[in-house]
Amino acid sequence: MIRGPIRCRTRRRNAALAILGAPILAAAASVLMALSAAPARSASLDPAQLLNGQDDTAGRRVLQRERARWVAAPWSELPGWGQDRMLAWWPALLRGCEKPMPGWTTVCAQARAFKPGDDWDAMVWLMKTLQPYRVESPEGQREGLITGYYEPQLQARRQSQGEFRVPLLAPPQDLARRKPYDTRQQIESNAALDRLGLAWVQDPLDALVMQIQGSGRLMVTERDGTRRWVRLSFAGHNEQPYRSMGQWLIAQGELRATEASWPGIKDWARRNPQRLKEAMWANPRYVFFREEPLPDLAVGPRGGQGVPLTPERSIAVDKASIPYGTPVWMDTTEPMSATPMRRLVMAQDTGAAIVGAVRADYFWGWGEQAEAQAGRMKQPLRLWVLWPRQP
Repeated sequence: MIRGPIRCRTRRRNAALAILGAPILAAAASVLMALSAAPARSASLDPAQLLNGQDDTAGRRVLQRERARWVAAPWSELPGWGQDRMLAWWPALLRGCEKPMPGWTTVCAQARAFKPGDDWDAMVWLMKTLQPYRVESPEGQREGLITGYYEPQLQARRQSQGEFRVPLLAPPQDLARRKPYDTRQQIESNAALDRLGLAWVQDPLDALVMQIQGSGRLMVTERDGTRRWVRLSFAGHNEQPYRSMGQWLIAQGELRATEASWPGIKDWARRNPQRLKEAMWANPRYVFFREEPLPDLAVGPRGGQGVPLTPERSIAVDKASIPYGTPVWMDTTEPMSATPMRRLVMAQDTGAAIVGAVRADYFWGWGEQAEAQAGRMKQPLRLWVLWPRQP
């Protein structure tokens, strides 16, 4: 039996976390990383420099991306490093390694073979394997924006009946040939397209939210009365520009900027049902879906990388700034709060509104709590990517 030694080791490391604090722990771990590096590389390292946040081994290397630049950074620069639950993040890494991006094949093979016993093991492995880079705009801007998204869960019917009158459509056959395709107003006014309906929901705003989020879970009542879970996933859009309904309501003087969250928009819609179509049609973008089975309710939707998203550990990014499959350390706050929110996530998705270097959309998961958090999230953000060390 080896449980006793493992528990003792875990207690010692947890005690170190509590006594040393994050900055000292991060610096100490940086020294461990340096001393564990390849001999040719470690010979030039001065642990004192690492403790002072001056990692000369990185040489302040700058990597250029299409819409961002990455500046090599010491581990001590990452706010809160050493305080995250690395084991909670590890499954998201393995999900990403199901489809490793260029440059990650070797690291992913090592990750699949490595079995971290606790958060400390996972953190040390990361520090020996990867190098942090601060993400900046090409002009050097270090601060950006984070928002939140989730996977809606809705009741639906397989056919239009009763209150279930809002269709969720499959792509028309001529979608690829007509660019741009019809606007939202034209599509929703064309009853002939109802034949493409995969399912019907009650609330037009619920359908809009599914289109914005890119997927959703439906508890569908079939024609014979049976019920089952299915997932509708993104299958294309009409190539029209996306316009924020919240921004339209602000411009119309209907809501203040602080009220333009999804709870605020839904409240406005309940009070102004006669103007709902006008507000929705201000956004000409329309999204079409495809149906997928949902055998495991614990598995998230597939993101742009093609792997399932992990609640609170996956983000959507601008691919021209951060490639899919990249671990990202984020520094922000809890929604509508000053409480720090610092954790390791994986870049595994994208979105039409997610553009720029320091820009992310945080995947909260599914259910009411995820919806509430995602709808309130709009905070300043800083990012560091973790990239395979160069030989």
